[in-house]
Amino acid sequence: MDWYILKVQSNREDSIASALQRRVKVAGLDKFFDQIIVPVEMVTEFKAGKRRVVKRKLYPGYIVVHMSINDETWFLVRETPGIGDFTGSAGRPTPMLPQEVNRIIKKDEDVVAEEPKLQIGFRSGDQVKINEGTFENFEGEVEAVDTTSGRVTVMINIFGRSTPVELEHWQIEAV
Repeated sequence: MDWYILKVQSNREDSIASALQRRVKVAGLDKFFDQIIVPVEMVTEFKAGKRRVVKRKLYPGYIVVHMSINDETWFLVRETPGIGDFTGSAGRPTPMLPQEVNRIIKKDEDVVAEEPKLQIGFRSGDQVKINEGTFENFEGEVEAVDTTSGRVTVMINIFGRSTPVELEHWQIEAV
């Protein structure tokens, strides 16, 4: 058995993976298929001042399948609604390299084990407005972003001087 990447319709990866799993069972081809994976990672987002942990797809529009290819399995995969094709060249599926598989499988296992990553929608140089706190309604430029603590350093102009102010990332918004 080898690992293959399938091109699928975007935003339907989970439902297509489930449909493929069902079709494999109905056709009795379980012995040719092992795992069907939609690689994801956990990301912490802040919207309207609220913290949310969400799953984000690592490769939108693709699923990863551990299977043996023969005429039956190839036809079953190709005829599953929503699946475009195997990745490869000249119409032939190309198996994934072992190091690629390990990286994807490790990422998938890390989703369960690791603390979700914090996603901050600001970069150094962005113009922002402070929504909350002592400097509410001040505008400034993002100087630095610390994704581990979720804090952003903003340079604001006070009495004609640029002054760094450290804020939580949910206290500012893009201008």
